[in-house]
Amino acid sequence: MSIVKDFLLQLTLTVIPIFIYSTFITEKVKSEKNKHVIMTILWGISIILCMSFPVSFGQNARLELRIIPLLLGSLYGGFWPSIFLAGLILLYRLNFGISVGFYNTVLVLLISLPFILFFQKSFKKAKKDKRVKIAVGLSVYYCLIGLTVFGMLRGFTFEHLKVQMIHLIFAVVFTWSFTLLIEKIREIHQLRLEMQDSEKLRVISELTSVFAHEIRNPMQVTRGFLQLLDEPNLAQKKKEYIQLSIEELDRANEIINDFLSFGKPTIHNEIRVDVGNQLHRVVNLIHSYALGYNVEIKTDIYENGWIYANPQKLNQSLINILKNAIESMPTGGMVWISCVSNEDGYIKISIKDQGIGMNQEQIDRLGSPFYSLKESGTGLGMMVSFQIISSFKGKIQVKSEKGVGTEFIILLPQIA
Repeated sequence: MSIVKDFLLQLTLTVIPIFIYSTFITEKVKSEKNKHVIMTILWGISIILCMSFPVSFGQNARLELRIIPLLLGSLYGGFWPSIFLAGLILLYRLNFGISVGFYNTVLVLLISLPFILFFQKSFKKAKKDKRVKIAVGLSVYYCLIGLTVFGMLRGFTFEHLKVQMIHLIFAVVFTWSFTLLIEKIREIHQLRLEMQDSEKLRVISELTSVFAHEIRNPMQVTRGFLQLLDEPNLAQKKKEYIQLSIEELDRANEIINDFLSFGKPTIHNEIRVDVGNQLHRVVNLIHSYALGYNVEIKTDIYENGWIYANPQKLNQSLINILKNAIESMPTGGMVWISCVSNEDGYIKISIKDQGIGMNQEQIDRLGSPFYSLKESGTGLGMMVSFQIISSFKGKIQVKSEKGVGTEFIILLPQIA
């Protein structure tokens, strides 16, 4: 019973590399070469642990499950990892002194390692089921070689044979289990990569279809007006048609800009920015646009509220949100803009309107790609705004009530 317990301890020591690899290495390390190096080191640690806590029996006889990390490291790693692991076994075994056990280790490695390396290429090309069979077959071969060499050097006794058979059973069962486990981890990882690629293709396809649809509309309108310009007796209408064509082309250009901003990676060229100063600039820029909608803007802006941000990107996000507030009041109204420093270490920007408002479902979907409450909107502008604020480690909160209005609260981390 004590021998079985010792072998179970060996099992625990052998599981450690697989656990560490599946938890920390598989997803985070991208280079296959680096993965092989890390895995070889982990198998080496497992070998040292197994040899440090051996199953002792008879006259200074000892057994370990070092076959498992050696075998799996060789099959999955290749030639150089197998040489490294075998050399590690010999060096560490030499630490216990030159004895019959050391000669036993040398002979077993010399006989079995070339055989393992011979099957390594077949193992690498094989499918999962065949890999399991190759690994199990090689573990049986290694254990039988070990049993034979042990008997030749020490002699065959029933007690020694019993322990060797227990060792063989544990080695075979654990090799089978661990190979299946590793193959399952590799399969799950591959499926996850395929799903990510599939999701990327789906998003690209959806983006392309929406983009094409949104661009086609102003282009078709412009084409229609240009055709009308060719008609005789339309001198008084030409100016109007030209103006409408220009507006549609401007709208197409705006859609393209939103699309490019959505896909463009954020560049972290952030500097110290006074939020109050940027808000004043945005209000000045948007003032004439607000007058066109009969909207009045009132401000209460806290000065010297500093954050780290890209000022152009910050302005872009504020303009997008402010434009939405203005456009939500087709018959005119009031927009309140405030900026204060709160006790949580954030600069709080509030943009509140008297527009049509939103229900909870609309609020939850706000900021999602392609979702817009405007007939001519793509939803990309608001998506970009959320993306920009998030890149500054800030957050956006939305409060709204149908028929009453909407308040956007932007929280940005304040600096001294």
